[in-house]
Amino acid sequence: MEFRELQNRTAPPLRRESLASLNKKCTQPLSRDTILSLNGKGQGGRTSAAASPPPRREAAPRQQAPARPAPSPAPVARPAAPPAPPPPPVAASPTVAPMAIPALQHPLRKGQKTALAVQGNETLRVCFGWNVSDQRCDVDASAFLVDARNRVPGDEWFVFYGQVQSPEGSVRFRQESGGQDRESLSVDLGRLDPRVQKIVFVLTIDQAFDKNLHFGMLKDAYLRLLDQGGRELLSYRLEEYYPTVTSMTLGELYLHKGQWKFNPVGNGVHQDLAGQCAIYGVELC
Repeated sequence: MEFRELQNRTAPPLRRESLASLNKKCTQPLSRDTILSLNGKGQGGRTSAAASPPPRREAAPRQQAPARPAPSPAPVARPAAPPAPPPPPVAASPTVAPMAIPALQHPLRKGQKTALAVQGNETLRVCFGWNVSDQRCDVDASAFLVDARNRVPGDEWFVFYGQVQSPEGSVRFRQESGGQDRESLSVDLGRLDPRVQKIVFVLTIDQAFDKNLHFGMLKDAYLRLLDQGGRELLSYRLEEYYPTVTSMTLGELYLHKGQWKFNPVGNGVHQDLAGQCAIYGVELC
């Protein structure tokens, strides 16, 4: 067999003389066909160009264009909200009809204390009247039955339109209609609890603070005291009306050394009915 010398890139290149030694180290004898592969391994693992051609790269599968998303459905128009109902009508303030002031036969001046020629078992009638320049003014009369400490014995000793009589029935509230006066209180001295030493008569304006009302919007306010026969014993007509006053103490019926007297007070304060209750010890719920 004739061998042609091949150019070997390994160091040293393969020769005829070294084939025998290489064949001894191989499990099978080297042949012409394997020399090239052996020379290729001597070049850092690179195979010869005469080796099998590189595998054919398969073409990547053709990607399909993404499907176009379906169009979004058109928004459904919501039905228009029904119109809001109109606000409820505001209740009109009650009309306070003007009243004719009765003839005051025995008027007192402010602070003029007077003894009453009455027996201890008589029933008196305390009458109230007024006119207003602002129709929003809703005026109320009330009475506080107080002891020697100038405090009510209990919350039930406060008589007004919401609690129309005292516990023992000696003082009763009455709303007048069609008479000479607007409101009145009857006082039965014979039934009066012995702890009660004074009855305080007060005028207040309902919701005075909320509506910014005051006694500057009142006029012709008076109190008159009648005996059980309807005859006037005394009267007091308010003289001063201030915009800083929201409640007024018109007078006091009090017991002094066994005799009943009356004091026309005529003092106003910046308090509502709750404030007057606090002055005399009434606790409101």
